[in-house]
Amino acid sequence: MHLTWLDNNSWLLEVAQKRYLIDPWLVGPLVFGQQAWLIKGVKLDPPPIPEAIDGILLSQGLEDHAHPETLKQLDRRIPVVASANGAKVVAALGYERVTALDHGQSTTLDDTLDITAVPGAPIGPFLVENGYLLCDRTTGLRLFYEPHGFHNDSLQQAAPVDVVITPVVDLKLPLVGPILRGRQGALELATWLRPQVILPTADAGQTKFSGILAAWLQALGGVDTLRSDLAQRHLSTQVLIPTVGEPVTLDLTPLDKAASEQP
Repeated sequence: MHLTWLDNNSWLLEVAQKRYLIDPWLVGPLVFGQQAWLIKGVKLDPPPIPEAIDGILLSQGLEDHAHPETLKQLDRRIPVVASANGAKVVAALGYERVTALDHGQSTTLDDTLDITAVPGAPIGPFLVENGYLLCDRTTGLRLFYEPHGFHNDSLQQAAPVDVVITPVVDLKLPLVGPILRGRQGALELATWLRPQVILPTADAGQTKFSGILAAWLQALGGVDTLRSDLAQRHLSTQVLIPTVGEPVTLDLTPLDKAASEQP
């Protein structure tokens, strides 16, 4: 399994010679509802759009996960698996093979990657977007992805999971509350799922944000804090720090397989 961080919430997952984009924002600025005065993200050194993409996975329908300008640059024949809101975005752009997953529903891409949707981030009072449990059929490795640090208690039933992609910082707005629930969320996932590896997401490695909301955002926690929290609880999960554009190769033995082989 190879994972390449493409900055912010965007990832390239490579399994069994297949390549899948997760929440891609790769070109142009990030603006919510055309309100650049509120917040605007600009990539200082945009990564090239990866070639030969076999599938796209969208956790949400908001612009930082289903980025219209990026999606317009990709082949509309690429299959997309998305939350209901994410599916609406790509369907409106003319994508031909769109699978919308509700919580608890599953699908498979290329007979290689099993995808199960689970409850993710709350967006407003009535909408809960998706997190995903992924399984590489060729190796048995399992991965959990949710970009805001929100997850349901029922996720504990999925343990063990080998790799977790999650934010590791808390990001809050005054009077609004947490946008990212990173510190507590990452520690919960390490305790519940007992992953071998955590990879931080949602950071701005090579991105500059401006606007009123950017000035008000408050960040707490981080990789060092998480590592300290894990050590205090005697958890062996390794926290890796990805570099934008550089693949991370995870040559791991699946946890459930390792457990079954113990005498």
